Amino acid sequence: MLRLIFLMLLGITMLPFFAKAQLNENQLGAWYMLFWSYDFENSRFGLQGDYQYRSWNAGGDMEQFMFRNGLTYRPKNTDIKLTAGFARIVTGTFGDSNSTFGENRFYLEALVPHTIGERIYVTHRYRAEHRYVDDQDSRSRFRYFLSVNVPFNQPDLNQGAFYFSFYNEIFVNGQKDIGENRTVSLFDRNRIYGGFGYSISNSARVQMAVMRQSTNNWSKNQLQLSLHKSF
Repeated sequence: MLRLIFLMLLGITMLPFFAKAQLNENQLGAWYMLFWSYDFENSRFGLQGDYQYRSWNAGGDMEQFMFRNGLTYRPKNTDIKLTAGFARIVTGTFGDSNSTFGENRFYLEALVPHTIGERIYVTHRYRAEHRYVDDQDSRSRFRYFLSVNVPFNQPDLNQGAFYFSFYNEIFVNGQKDIGENRTVSLFDRNRIYGGFGYSISNSARVQMAVMRQSTNNWSKNQLQLSLHKSF
């Protein structure tokens, strides 16, 4: 089973037209991530965010640094969470070069969770982004994310749960023209992820997995280590 899970895994995050750098697709990278959320007391509003350091080589060759924060709202009598937020991303070049470029990003998303049976926890995420990348025309991008968490040793994801975690996310560009006679494809990338998690408490979980990210030009595997914390 572990062999099957590993074959499902994948990763990379770089804009497609920068893939001309001599990227080593066989080199395992790593993403180190913190996800957090906070709900205001006696309110349907809250905050959430994530901070990520992404490395081409699991060490000091920076692929990206990202921080993303948003204001959340939970409509009455539903489990849906809506978010409006902003992200700042700095992307590095593969290899010895220290050159970077930046991106500012505004986004809207809807998170829709549900369960199948007693212990299959499914989440759909729909996200629309408007991106301002250095030296490019601004453009939109749309993302659909499907995740599944299945605990092994208990029926829920509360404290003490060991669980399998899987997701797939597809990215589609809203425009092909990015300025100065440069274009990108409508398909931007796909990410597929598989690994395991443990619930430290009812409000904190850790996960370790491998994610494979694929564009039209390349694919690369990334180790992912993440902490998920709610306050």
